[in-house]
Amino acid sequence: MNGPVVVDIDGLQLTQVERTRLGHPLVGMVILFSRNFESTAQLARLCSEIHALRDPPLLVAVDHEGGRVQRFRRGFTHVPAMAAFGRLWDQDVLGACRAALAAGYVLGAELRAHGVDLTFAPVLDLDWGRSSVIGDRAFHADPRVVSLLANQVGYGLTLAGMSNCGKHFPGHGWAQADSHVGISTDERPLEAILQADGAPYAWLGIGLDAVMLAHVVYPSVDELPAGFSARWIGEILRGQLGFTGAVFSDDLSMQGARVAGDVVQGAQAALAAGCDFVLLCNDADAADRVLDQVQWTHTGQFAERAARLAPRTGGLNAASLLHSERYRCALRDLRPAMGRGPEPAGRERPALHRS
Repeated sequence: MNGPVVVDIDGLQLTQVERTRLGHPLVGMVILFSRNFESTAQLARLCSEIHALRDPPLLVAVDHEGGRVQRFRRGFTHVPAMAAFGRLWDQDVLGACRAALAAGYVLGAELRAHGVDLTFAPVLDLDWGRSSVIGDRAFHADPRVVSLLANQVGYGLTLAGMSNCGKHFPGHGWAQADSHVGISTDERPLEAILQADGAPYAWLGIGLDAVMLAHVVYPSVDELPAGFSARWIGEILRGQLGFTGAVFSDDLSMQGARVAGDVVQGAQAALAAGCDFVLLCNDADAADRVLDQVQWTHTGQFAERAARLAPRTGGLNAASLLHSERYRCALRDLRPAMGRGPEPAGRERPALHRS
């Protein structure tokens, strides 16, 4: 059985050191970044190489939301930032829902066609106009609009055979500091947070397969960031809101995670608080220390939650996707949010057909 640690790799193919690291029983997933992408053909080979290392295969994940957080560009449809769907909602509610559904399908189908199993999307944060790191990644300021558009994106991912992951619970939109480089704080009382930022998590219910926690401190609730807080994870997210899916920490190398100690202490604290998976990115030495030192016991609940993240179908290969009527219709349905017709990904993918 694979474990709870999500690690990254340095380049376009695996090194022998990375192969050894990915064979560690605590590793359960690999997250890719832009540095791991050169072409669609190379991405497909890399994912195949990762999948072949273990049985059951390690899952391959990525932050691929659309907009400025879209790790793979050349050969993939450039899906707009989620704020575009919120603006469309203000003009045409049903048109925005249709476009959001198409966005989820296009994102998921193109990733699945190249071997990626999971994208950490959609963003459920509210656009309070305060957080630069969230900004146009948020759908809207109204939690009802966020919930309905996120539900459509999630359904589109489901149609593509991919699970979803809402982030960043209980909300990163109010906190002004970027938790990648500083300590983010949200001073509001619990009731205010749950009535606004936390509402999409409650309303989406079993439609969420996974949730990623925010490296934000909410001092009215806990002195620790949400990802290290048993109160936020166990009492509120799972108890009060009834969430049953997998819980991810955000990247433990981020500055906002340092309040829990070094990466080993942070990983142990996040797992003890109730996280199912912990992310360790951009620091191979730290990842190795975590794999060597963290204590973790496999449970049936972990296995059940992890199983929900596996792809539901094999997915269309790249050549089949280009000729898929559903895919072509999805590209058409994206146009109102794009402001122009999206460029079909296949026009940039000839090398894959020859490989």
